Amino acid sequence: MHRFPDHLLKGHANFMSGRYVREKDRYRELAASGQNPTTMIIACCDSRAAPEMIFDAEPGELFVLRNVANLVPTYQPDGGQHGTSAGIEFAVKGLGIVNIVIMGHGRCGGIAAALNPAPSPLHSGDFIGKWMSMLGDLPKQLDQNALMTASERQRALERISIRNSIDNLRTFPYVAELEEQGKLAVHGAWFDIASGELWIMDAESGDFVRPEL
Repeated sequence: MHRFPDHLLKGHANFMSGRYVREKDRYRELAASGQNPTTMIIACCDSRAAPEMIFDAEPGELFVLRNVANLVPTYQPDGGQHGTSAGIEFAVKGLGIVNIVIMGHGRCGGIAAALNPAPSPLHSGDFIGKWMSMLGDLPKQLDQNALMTASERQRALERISIRNSIDNLRTFPYVAELEEQGKLAVHGAWFDIASGELWIMDAESGDFVRPEL
């Protein structure tokens, strides 16, 4: 019988003696009154790009949804299982979120897999290849640009996919309606793991720029 991972038990012990002690009242308030975040982050599952750490968030401050390559599907209310869409619906309709941030990151494994569809464990599985096919012809279009290096294609698709997911997000009727009413704002962001830098998508041009602090 396998033991529960020791590093997780030690991590929880450190949490209990550190952050929980400092923020005990906050946790108890959240337990009693429920969560009331105003911002949703749709991010990648990558263990190196945790939104709560990147944004130095307090407990209950962010509603975080993570999936492979931080993709958002189009609105498809059919008989399928749509975990990401369910999370969006809960955040917007259930929690009254006023900001949705789709955050990609550098060196994304899902994006790399989309750009390199050669046989691999990722593509031979039951789900990842189909999930990444949500990007359509975007990887192929970049691959046809012989002037770009492999790393340039990778970064370009990481950012293009964010814009693509924002377009898909706006196919959700209640998202589009609330955004038009000024009650919901949709944002794009890209995180560089190596440098720790955050790049924000300009709402008008679509370019990613460093924010002024």
